[in-house]
Parts: sequence; structure tokens; C-alpha cells
Amino acid sequence: MNPAPELTGRLALVTGAGRGIGEAVVHALVERGARVLATDAAPDGVHALARKYGEQVVARTLDVTDSAAVEALVAEAEETLGPLDIAVNVAGVLRTSAVAELTDEDWAATFAVNTNGVFHVSRSVSRRMAGRGTGSIVTVASNAAGIPRTDMAAYAASKAAAVMFTKCLGLELAPLGVRCNTVSPGSTLTDMQRGMWPAGDAQVQEAAARRVIDGDPASYRTGIPLGRIADPSDIADAVAFLVSDRARHITLHDLYVDGGATLRA
Repeated sequence: MNPAPELTGRLALVTGAGRGIGEAVVHALVERGARVLATDAAPDGVHALARKYGEQVVARTLDVTDSAAVEALVAEAEETLGPLDIAVNVAGVLRTSAVAELTDEDWAATFAVNTNGVFHVSRSVSRRMAGRGTGSIVTVASNAAGIPRTDMAAYAASKAAAVMFTKCLGLELAPLGVRCNTVSPGSTLTDMQRGMWPAGDAQVQEAAARRVIDGDPASYRTGIPLGRIADPSDIADAVAFLVSDRARHITLHDLYVDGGATLRA
């Protein structure tokens, strides 16, 4: 008899689940047996996941910048679906600009999702997990949190704040049996990545991808030693590992999944 998938019987909350890395995380968790509460500010993607997976995925619209909405959804989930075992913070926005041209609105909007949203969701779920003495929280950050990027000050700063918040939360929760980790992707083939490339045909897109892989000395950006841009599933697999029992002795960890781009020791 084949053993049950490793996440069978567990309930996960995933934010930013409508597309990109968040969608890939939902696929990875469901494939490993979990039920998933898939949330996103835009409803179409998460409802498509619910249609695909039936009872294994529940779709809800959620604005992570609204702390009251987050608390209400978590309370509803715990009452109607069961205790949350896993939470994955994926919701994020990217607004690129040199600092001199960066607007107050872009700065605030970036932090509202990338940092405040992580705080709202993690605070709400961790209160419940701590009382039960078990649980796993993973925040999807960015390798930009650990290395400077031109035209990405707001994004990099917001992700760095999310990383340190998650580590501090993990330190508080470790004695209570709750693990908190971050996954920091590099360039990943998502709509966010493509949005930084010039519009054009397949040849233009291929050239843009090649510049990412090769690096750009003019913007102080190293290339990707592994020679490829990550697929969202590469990031999702790292998340799935960290929420599983195979990672039961890992907490306060920041796992870079960037093909070696940041040259971290």
C-alpha cells in the first residue's frame, strides 16, 4: 500500500494564490495532499483553482492590506474548514523607480502589501497556531531583500522588512512549536518578471530573458550561474518542503532559490 501524501489532513492558507508563484504553491500543496484556502485580491485565478481541484481548494477574495478582513477570513476558516496548519504569504507587488522619482503612493502601496500584508496574515494565524502548539508559516520574499537593486528600493526594502519580521515571529513562536521561514526567489518566470521586460514578440522576450541570465553590469546585477530563470514550481517546491515534516527542525531560515544569482555563501 502506498503511503498517503505527506501533507494529507493539513489545511493551508495561501495569499496571492491567483497566479504566478502563489498559484504554483497551491498546486504543490494540493499534490501533496493538503486542503488549501486560496486567496487573492483578484478573484478569477483562485476560483479557477477551486474549479480544478473541487473540495481540496476553497477560493476567497482577500485584500491582505485590510487587517480586519484578514482576521475575519482566518476566523471564518478556522470555524468552517478547521484549524490552519500552514500559512504561506505570497501576495506581493512590484513598483520600479529610481528613488528620486519614487512617489509616496508607490512606496506606501508596496509596503502595504509586501510588509503589512505579511504582518496581518502572520499575526492572525500565529495566534491560533501558538495555542495549539503546532504550525508552519512561510513568507515568500525575494533575493532583492539581501542585495541592493537599482530602481527597486521600495520592493527590496519591503521584502527585507518581511524577512526580518518573519524571523522575529519565528523566534517568539519556536518555544510554542510553530516554525517560521522565508523563501527568497530570484528572477522567476511570472507576470511580475515579464512586466519588467520590453513588449515584443518571442525574439524580444527571449533576448530579455537572456539579459537576466547573463547579468547587467550597468545595473550592478549579477547573472544566474545555473543559466536559467526559475519556474514558479521551483519556488513552490521549496515552500512545500519547508511546511512539511521533513523540515521539522528548520525555523528562522531564509532559503534563497535563485540559481546562485546573489552569490551567497
